[in-house]
Amino acid sequence: MVMKKGTLITALITLGAVFQFTALATELVYEPINPSFGGNPLNGSFLLSKANSQNAHSAPLSERSYDERLQESLERAYINRIVREITDIAFGEQEYDADGNPIDSIFNQDSIFVSGDFQVELITSNPDSIVVNITNLLTGEVTVVEIPRFG
Repeated sequence: MVMKKGTLITALITLGAVFQFTALATELVYEPINPSFGGNPLNGSFLLSKANSQNAHSAPLSERSYDERLQESLERAYINRIVREITDIAFGEQEYDADGNPIDSIFNQDSIFVSGDFQVELITSNPDSIVVNITNLLTGEVTVVEIPRFG
């Protein structure tokens, strides 16, 4: 079979073009956009603003009455006081009044505090540790926290 000169030239040009384009190809390298996954940190605020603009969900607003807010505030203050007193008892720190007399802790004896669905029982009569029993009044589940005394 005899090939025509024009067909041979066309075939060579086509093969040359194909090999030329494959020689210029490089491998694909993934570069993340999100800075949490290794992307550019400057993209963070842009991505966050885009996500917030697309977020159609909002937290439900619950209006609480004055007495509910007051009760929650008092409970938080009392729980804060319990934690401070337990810490002072556990580490042997003693507070003194203006005359230099030691101030008695409100937890020198065992005590019980009820807040919502929970009952907190403080057992401070043990000389080696302070035991806090937290009882869920709805389920009866009891959590025991034992705090050693250091002072």
